[in-house]
Amino acid sequence: MEKPEMIQLIESHRSIRKFQDKPIEEGILETILLASRWAPTSHNMQAYSIITIKNPESKDKLSVWCGKQRYVKECPVFLVICADFYRLHIASEMHSEKAALDEIENVIVGAVDAALVAENILLASRACGLGGVMIGGIRNNPEAVSDLLNLPKYVFPVMGMCLGYPDQNPWQKPRMPVKAVFHEEKYQTNLIPKALHEYDAIISEYYSLRTNGIRTSGWTEQLSSYISTPRRKELSDFLRKKGFDLK
Repeated sequence: MEKPEMIQLIESHRSIRKFQDKPIEEGILETILLASRWAPTSHNMQAYSIITIKNPESKDKLSVWCGKQRYVKECPVFLVICADFYRLHIASEMHSEKAALDEIENVIVGAVDAALVAENILLASRACGLGGVMIGGIRNNPEAVSDLLNLPKYVFPVMGMCLGYPDQNPWQKPRMPVKAVFHEEKYQTNLIPKALHEYDAIISEYYSLRTNGIRTSGWTEQLSSYISTPRRKELSDFLRKKGFDLK
């Protein structure tokens, strides 16, 4: 059976970091954003907002705050996808209720809703001939981002996204072996070590070919170093300032 077009689209994912000097037509961008709203959402909270950035000065600042990632300022459109409980706060006040935003559950819900709508944006963009890349670095300087974008209380940035017409066709990075990710009935811990060794060999070969032998490290070496380094410690204080006084 031939794979449906949507499956082919999903399986051909590549992060695009180089874009043509060509604007995204307003009608196309509007179509993408309107389609993205149909992402699943917890309890119909729709706990997200999307801010579109085209202003060069704003993109320059965000590029620096995101870790000097040049494609943030070079892309025609940069999106900031936020977890948003401001609307729910207002809705609660309208009915003389107090939103319980001191629970970690709500932070998770906001992050999940934002991630789901972000993936819809990326898929819709690719269906329209665009490419993009998610930017986690938007959380590097959340307070500066919040001030620039005038984010109210109960709203925080979860991820950014560069969008534009691709000007590159990068290698596709191999994914984890399925036996390390998919389990039947129960989590199969006994399968993980072998799968990781297999994946190390795959990733090592991938980088070796991509860099002509300059980089040969496997996935476990790369990620063990990454995950052992504390990151974005200021996020907890920032979330408290935004009204999420987590218990």
